[in-house]
Amino acid sequence: MSDEAVPHADVLNATAQGQLKSIIDRVERLEVEKTETMEQIKEVYAEAKGNGFDVQVLKKVVRLRKKDRARRQEEDAILDLYLSAMGEI
Repeated sequence: MSDEAVPHADVLNATAQGQLKSIIDRVERLEVEKTETMEQIKEVYAEAKGNGFDVQVLKKVVRLRKKDRARRQEEDAILDLYLSAMGEI
């Protein structure tokens, strides 16, 4: 094995090593939480579907609510303009 492929623990001091480990641990915990949250969201959408709601439309509503109202109105106006130009509305 070449010298370049051997990890060098002495490159980072003890403080930096501790910080790096802490950061990695936190990211890994957050990834687990993200997976759990995504599963919970999936369950909520399944419940909504079971109650007769259109899941695709619900997801679109959630996406739209994340946007700034002015930005959303601007996009809607541009969409209407494009559809009108295409003879769709």
